[in-house]
Amino acid sequence: MMPFDEDTIAYSKTEATGPVSRLVKAIADGKTTLNFDAKYGYLPSVLEALGITYDSQVLVFSKTSFQRERIEPENPRALFYNDGAYIGFIPGSPLLEFSEVDPKLGAVFYTLDQRKSDRPKITRNDQCLECHASAKSMGVPGQLLRSFEVDSSGVVDLQTGTSQVDDRTPFNERWGGWYVTGTHGAMTHRGNLFGAKAFKTAEKQPNFRGNLTNLSEFIDVSKYPRNQSDIVSLMVLEHETHMHNFIARLDYETIIALQQYGKIDHLKSKVDSFLQYALFTEEAPLTNTVKGSAAFVKEFEARGPIDSKGRSLRQFDLNTHLFKYPCSFLIYSEQFDAMPPQIKEMIYKRLLEILTGADKSEKFQMLTAADRKAIFEILQETKKDLADYWRKGAERKTASNP
Repeated sequence: MMPFDEDTIAYSKTEATGPVSRLVKAIADGKTTLNFDAKYGYLPSVLEALGITYDSQVLVFSKTSFQRERIEPENPRALFYNDGAYIGFIPGSPLLEFSEVDPKLGAVFYTLDQRKSDRPKITRNDQCLECHASAKSMGVPGQLLRSFEVDSSGVVDLQTGTSQVDDRTPFNERWGGWYVTGTHGAMTHRGNLFGAKAFKTAEKQPNFRGNLTNLSEFIDVSKYPRNQSDIVSLMVLEHETHMHNFIARLDYETIIALQQYGKIDHLKSKVDSFLQYALFTEEAPLTNTVKGSAAFVKEFEARGPIDSKGRSLRQFDLNTHLFKYPCSFLIYSEQFDAMPPQIKEMIYKRLLEILTGADKSEKFQMLTAADRKAIFEILQETKKDLADYWRKGAERKTASNP
């Protein structure tokens, strides 16, 4: 655990500056108004204000929220997200749940009363840290995404849980307690299963609730903006939650080390671990093609940035890997950009060694020469804060001729 509430970080005493906190300020200043919808409360207005698409919708029915008594397979919690914020919506609940990715604090949590009001108020809620600040979130305030077997009401069996699900988790261990829509061929997962009977059937027919494209047999889909819990959105969510936590962890360690020692040399090995994750070196491969919501894919890829050859780190592969170019799109995020310059410089120098082929270590050998060259060229053209030695990279020996 990082000492995030002591004086150096002072988490609970520090004003947040992320997208949700900026929305709070905009409402207070009268620059933004939240409109109440008869069906969904403030959800549509909040999603619009934060730039979050309905097509990111995924549904979780395990009782793993502080509103667990309202969650069950017949009434799952919907999550909507983008690069900087997550929104939780439960039909019939008096509260919307928020988590923002604050540039300096990591995850910061909020709630909003779903009753119509002339002055709706989004309130910070640090009580969420009882669950959202632990070893499972890398010892910092962060996101949690887990996979459990659940009974017919959504109660989890803690002995069956995967402590933290991300893109390294084997496909067949993902999404216990979640609905999953989309096709994935012969690959199996733990989604769409609840109750002893379903799990027993899955032992004999592993994909009997796989490859679903409609959830009408389980829930009243009219209670949600979309009839989906999209498989591609789930895979993106898995990657980005851990990436957000990792950036926050490095941020905290850098700030504390600079205050105590004035240097961060000891973080070199952690930078390597970070880049292993950012470059998908341990990603669980896909053995069949994954196909989900075309609308989500289109919206996500369109966010770019896109280089002069039409390439982007947001382009999907979905045949053998999640992304076509294995480098995290969150390298463009507000959270990454706000990291202390000392740790960003260490990351950029090490990343350049890897992408130009100067690095020969085993842990990055899964990156092909073509991957390295493409990522290098995309970043060189689209990442605006790279140092001059990156800008001169066109003259360097690249991975296509290591």
